[in-house]
Amino acid sequence: MQSENHTNTHGRRRFVRAAVGLGALAVGGVVSRAYGPSGHTAPAPHPAQSPDAVPPPHSVQAAPAAGPPAAAAARPPDYRLRPIAGETSMGAPVQGPAVRTHAVYSLEDSGRRIALTFDDGPDPEYTPQVLRILAQYNVQATFCVIGENAVQYPQLLHDIANGGHAVANHSWNHPQLTKLTPAAARSQLARTSDLIEKVLGAPPDWARAPYGDWNPVTLGICADLGMEPLGWSVDTNDWARPGTRNITNSVLRDVKDGSIVLCHDGGGNRSQTVAAVKNYLPRLLDSGFVPVRPEL
Repeated sequence: MQSENHTNTHGRRRFVRAAVGLGALAVGGVVSRAYGPSGHTAPAPHPAQSPDAVPPPHSVQAAPAAGPPAAAAARPPDYRLRPIAGETSMGAPVQGPAVRTHAVYSLEDSGRRIALTFDDGPDPEYTPQVLRILAQYNVQATFCVIGENAVQYPQLLHDIANGGHAVANHSWNHPQLTKLTPAAARSQLARTSDLIEKVLGAPPDWARAPYGDWNPVTLGICADLGMEPLGWSVDTNDWARPGTRNITNSVLRDVKDGSIVLCHDGGGNRSQTVAAVKNYLPRLLDSGFVPVRPEL
């Protein structure tokens, strides 16, 4: 009887050892498949890229007539917080931001929509006057602000945003970005974006280079900071104060569907610009044009 019990006990032990061994082999197979022979996590397969992928066009959608802007959902929570280049927790390379080869010069599929843009503010005298005219006709515009002006008049940034207008980055103190080192150009744009975000709670979506001068390096910096480069197709030359009539005529003569119009609300005496906006805005509306903000 003792011998039989002893034999059964040994049999049960052999069975348990065999089961444990099989379990270990199964776990080892799973680990090997997950980590590979070296113990490192196996990289995720790369998705196939569409052969039809093309660079972004040099035009942009006009803002929708109603509803919240769709671009807000696509923006990362913080454009400065990015994974280390080329590495993620799953081992897949990080895709960098899309970099345009040119600024956006017109609104895409705009119908009769156009974009009025005002540079070099905010200015305590002329920006409020422009805002009042825009409010009178219930239209939207884009204000490309200089950082050193915005830091002096943060309330004007609130006034612009509260009027339904876009606040864009126009550098800190208006240098020609392409003449700067990459680090200095980045500082000009990043410092201004930081200020706008601090005042308004969100960084800008758009940047306009002083003098409209971009190159591949500065376009890359612009994209890396989470912004799109904004150009123009109608230049009023109002910065030179050519007279209210000439500013007005340049807009009415050159504007067409999808135009982006360049004006200035800062950088000097802009009384001619204010008077010209009073003249051309109602006439644009009578012609069927609808001034809007550009959308991503």
